[in-house]
Order: sequence, then structure tokens, then C-alpha cells
Amino acid sequence: MRALVISGGGSKGAFAGGVAQFLLEKHPNSYDLFLGTSTGSLLISHLALNKISKIRKIYTSVNQNSIFSNCPFTIQRKYGIATIGINHWNVLRNFYKGSKTFGESYHLLDLIKKSITPEEFQILKKGPKDIVVTVSNLSLNQVEYKSINDFEYEEFCEWIWISCNYTPFMSLVRKNGCEYADGGLGSMVPIEEAIKRGAREVDAIILHTEVSHINRMPSKNVFSLLTNMFGFMLDRIEQHNIKIGKYVATHNNAIINFYFTPTVLTTNSLVFDRDQMSKWWKSGYLYAASKGEESSALE
Repeated sequence: MRALVISGGGSKGAFAGGVAQFLLEKHPNSYDLFLGTSTGSLLISHLALNKISKIRKIYTSVNQNSIFSNCPFTIQRKYGIATIGINHWNVLRNFYKGSKTFGESYHLLDLIKKSITPEEFQILKKGPKDIVVTVSNLSLNQVEYKSINDFEYEEFCEWIWISCNYTPFMSLVRKNGCEYADGGLGSMVPIEEAIKRGAREVDAIILHTEVSHINRMPSKNVFSLLTNMFGFMLDRIEQHNIKIGKYVATHNNAIINFYFTPTVLTTNSLVFDRDQMSKWWKSGYLYAASKGEESSALE
């Protein structure tokens, strides 16, 4: 069994889309399992359907309003660098409504339902491929993996949405008596789960450089401090997931093919810029193609 695993990474998912496009064109219909976290969860259904142009159009046309029904921050650009500030009115309005988060992301749920039709869902569910998304159950303090085979259309779309909800900036969802949030809070790169489900070759797209190159700018407000803190924690989770994945692969005679980003794409993946994401998709495709040429040369 061969699996495609895509890590979390917000807007950087555009780069993963480019890499996946090359892999699918090189190995058509070769994946039995598609497993994603956060932005990876958004990609995998369309990739399994081989509707690459459709998901590429989505990733290269979204903006903040496509994601947030109530955006908690403002974006300021200076010298080509995007920094976030607090949108005090939106945050106060959210708290006044009784929300536990700074912002809400119901527009993303609407986008998911518009991009995946009930007919496409049935094709995937009746097909031989398994589509699995990662979510974090905050109430039970555990990571859960939701397979398309276990749910109907509305509920599975909701699990995809939950997998992407980067709290406390996006929606916290209460479901089945538990509170759920972004899958990346527990498993950024679910390689171990792919191997547990029977994969013996895994193509893992990691939306981070293999070696850390980031020297973050000083925090300017509480939001930039929170994003820096979460960025730090998620980087540690990601590295831990990769180490565990390698260990499990060694003990199960599995092969992992890693596709890291060659450069730092952004230090704030909550900023959705159409032009930037279009460039990332192209660079992801070219990077995977160059990596494929290197592998051929070694052979």
C-alpha cells in the first residue's frame, strides 16, 4: 500500500499542492491512502479524485474573507513582509457573542461544501482509496483520525473543516460532547498513522524546511506573540512526528520519501495572498520535478 501524507501549514498548502500535482502525474492513481492534517486535509479529497486543476484554482484564488467569517486581525505590509495587528472591533464582537475564540472560520466550512460536491463524495466513498483527516480532541486530550468511510457528506465536510481550525484564531467546534480543534495541535505529520493503516511506502509532504532557518522578528502585539508561540510549538510537534514516523517505518520495513520546502515560505501561514500562493504552487511542482530528476540520476 502506498500513502500520500500532507502536513499542516495554512496558506503554504499551495506549495504542497504543486508537489502533489507532480507526484500524481508521475505515478497516476498510485496512492491507496490519502492522509492530511489541517491544510493537508483540504487538499486530499481533490487529489484522490485527480481534480488537480479544481483545487489549484481554489488555492490560488482565496483570500482572508474566503476563510474567516469574522477575522480577528488586520494585515499590514512593510518592505514586503506581512505583519498582523489586532482587529479590536471583531475580537470584542466575537467575545460579546459568547465565542471562546478571537475569530470565526465559518466561511471556510462553506468553501469546503462548495468545492466538494455530494456526488464527488460518493465517488470517493465507494472507491478503493481511503481519505483520512486529522483532528485534535481537546476534551479527551487525544488525536483522532476520521476516515471518509465512516461518515456521510455533511459530517465529513465538517471534520475537514475542524482539522483546519487553528484555534484560538479560528472556530472551536463542540461535537459529540467534545471540543475539537486543528489536527496539527496533536499531529502535524501523521506518518505513523499511515504506516499503522498498512502503508509500506509513504510520500510525505512537509510544509517546513528540513533544517530550521527561521529567526523570528520581535513580537509587536499579543497576536504576533501568540502566532510565534504556536509556530514554535508546531515546529516541535512536526519534528517529533517525523522522528516517530522514521522509527515506525524502520520497524515495519516501510519507505518514506520526504518532500520538505527548500526555503522558508512564510512565517505567518494565516495570511492568504493569491499571488503568493500561485507562486508557491508553481515552485512546489518545480521542486518535486527537480527532486525526481535527482533520484533518477542516482539510479
